[in-house]
Amino acid sequence: MPIEVTGLNYSYKKGTPFEKKVLYDVNLQIEDGDIVGIIGPTQSGKTTLAQHFNALFIPQSGVVKVDGINTADKNADLVKLRHKVGYVFQNPDYRLFASSVGEDISFGPRNQGLPPGDVTARVNEAMAQVGLDYDTFYSRDIFALSGGQKRRTAIAGVLACKPKTLVLDDITAGLDPRGRDEILAVVKKLHSEKNITIIYISNSMDEVAELAERVIVIDQGRIAFNDLKINIFNKPEKLRDIGLELPELMALAIDLHQQGFNIDPALLKFDEILLSILDNLHDGQVRE
Repeated sequence: MPIEVTGLNYSYKKGTPFEKKVLYDVNLQIEDGDIVGIIGPTQSGKTTLAQHFNALFIPQSGVVKVDGINTADKNADLVKLRHKVGYVFQNPDYRLFASSVGEDISFGPRNQGLPPGDVTARVNEAMAQVGLDYDTFYSRDIFALSGGQKRRTAIAGVLACKPKTLVLDDITAGLDPRGRDEILAVVKKLHSEKNITIIYISNSMDEVAELAERVIVIDQGRIAFNDLKINIFNKPEKLRDIGLELPELMALAIDLHQQGFNIDPALLKFDEILLSILDNLHDGQVRE
């Protein structure tokens, strides 16, 4: 279910003295099974762009097509489209409104008109996918959940509708390291085991580096880069001009390389860097 964006422009408060243009002639395509990171400085237009992918916003000019459906078509079934492209907001409280976990997750499949048995099966499966035990959490009060559990509940509520694409909007913001790692593990599993297309919006270059295969960099409403992540990260000066820094692990690998370690500066995983350091020490390859 590809997403195709052609010549997209968008302004807030269009036609008023307070008009502010936030997207300028955006062109991109996301294919089935992609895992794409969208990153950029604050207020660069990341979220506005992503909310066009499931027709939360309709193009003011240009075209957005999802699975061949023009989102601006007056005859388009936007409710059905939003079940295909699930959107998880940064703040889970925007998505969670029922009194219990199970009731909240079941809302989507019930609205799809599924019989009760199928709804229960969808909820059970979605909770398992995000690591929430059905018996433990089904009746749990939403307000008794931790921040990470709320985010996993929000993701499960979207997964229960069986989307083909999942848009995740800065969903680890405010979480402690453990909660962050739990969420990232869920996202990786969904992509690897279910082949769900993932569009991951973040202010964290490290998270994008850890998850994404391709990175789209937005700067002042325009696409600055759209390429494989390693090609993007090979432009550190241009990224800094935009206001972005290299992922911390890659910066560490570059620093060690410059200090004489025989380490690939493109390494992005801690265990790979550690193994390279140990290999260097074992082989005596570090310069004195």
